[in-house]
Amino acid sequence: MDRFGLCRALVAAGVPAASYEIADCPGGHRAADRYFLEGHDGDWAVGVHERGTHEVFERFADEDEACRWIYDRLIAESSAPAPASEAPADPGCDSETLQRQADEELEQALAELRRRAREEPQEEPDEQPDEGP
Repeated sequence: MDRFGLCRALVAAGVPAASYEIADCPGGHRAADRYFLEGHDGDWAVGVHERGTHEVFERFADEDEACRWIYDRLIAESSAPAPASEAPADPGCDSETLQRQADEELEQALAELRRRAREEPQEEPDEQPDEGP
């Protein structure tokens, strides 16, 4: 998959264009917090723009791998069920309110992703400490 195929796949899956930024991918308003995919000289980076910062989560030498990484994250987040305690959005809400709600939901999802990344166990060295005599 290349970035153009990724754009088509995200649109077909109904992922809001405001939740990602991909070079040459059409889109209007971008959320303040969003995923990004960018490539420079065969190096592909994926991560998030959040609160004015640019955080790279992964780097790939292959565009297909980078596209699949970001696709998986966006699809997983867009298909996650809302907690039962939350009421559905009021259909009478104006677009500004809906956009603010979407931005807040994206911010929460990104915070959760960062929390999970920090909690993943780090690989331990193969060496065992000497216990002595």
